[in-house]
Amino acid sequence: MILKVLTVGMMGVNCYIMGDETSGKGIVVDPGAEGNKIIEAIKNENLDIEYILITHGHFDHIGALDKIKEFTGAEVVIHEKGNEYLSNPNLNLSGAFAHRGFTKTADTFVSDGEIIQVGNLSFKVIHTPGHTMDGVNYYEEHHKVLFSGDNLFQSSIGRTDFPGGNFHLLKSGIKDKLLVLPEDVIVYPGHGGSTTIGSEKRENPYFSVDGWDV
Repeated sequence: MILKVLTVGMMGVNCYIMGDETSGKGIVVDPGAEGNKIIEAIKNENLDIEYILITHGHFDHIGALDKIKEFTGAEVVIHEKGNEYLSNPNLNLSGAFAHRGFTKTADTFVSDGEIIQVGNLSFKVIHTPGHTMDGVNYYEEHHKVLFSGDNLFQSSIGRTDFPGGNFHLLKSGIKDKLLVLPEDVIVYPGHGGSTTIGSEKRENPYFSVDGWDV
């Protein structure tokens, strides 16, 4: 397995490049900005990028999307509710936070439970709305890797005060769908450092070990 982490843009988004060494196939997760930096990393890993996986449609996670798609020819994948965000600068927040509002497009819209196959890698789509309506996680079970976007962070969860946010929905989705994964699964979030499912079950202040009742 090849896994490269790049922190890009003014919001410090984690962009991930993951590849299968056997087939040479790979993915890019959340190309938020600094397209040239991401392209150089793809070249250095010598990967054939088949998919660009978007965890949710906020501007800081999609800013370099067009540039990476043009370079790789990869399919852009987002949750089925993501088109609302990609096509609306008010929902994707580019109208409020970027120097200008913008829109993007995707090729493939997925729903909860679907599998994206890339060489010998299999990514399961886990929908946990609440930060946004389209928020998903991508779980590679064999290597125990979870790309959690802005859903689950080290000792925190995503903001729920943006359009489409819902605190209780996000918290219940994390509890029911993420914290049930094996404790040694490594969580790679949209911002900040990595963590594990076990650490978040024990230490995340939004959850408690005795039933996650906090």
